[in-house]
Amino acid sequence: MKESDYQRKVIKRYEKNGYYVINLIKTNKHGISDLLALKAGEPPTFIEMKGLTGKLSKLQEYRLDEQKALGFNVYYSKGDKLIEWQIRKQKIVK
Repeated sequence: MKESDYQRKVIKRYEKNGYYVINLIKTNKHGISDLLALKAGEPPTFIEMKGLTGKLSKLQEYRLDEQKALGFNVYYSKGDKLIEWQIRKQKIVK
């Protein structure tokens, strides 16, 4: 299955649970996560999508660390399995 197919499955799953999901195609920050899921009363959720063989770049890892340090929910995918991101670097440059 292609990454875009996994992405559609994740979007449908979140929307079914009441989230408003935005596909962040082009932003002012390179390496930003693919999806932003919003739900009233909850912190924003960022999701970086990868296919089964996809690998995070160093910049993507940095962005995930940055988002997590700011208190957001952060996940990355391996196919359609979502894995919660844990900060791997302690220093976040502001």
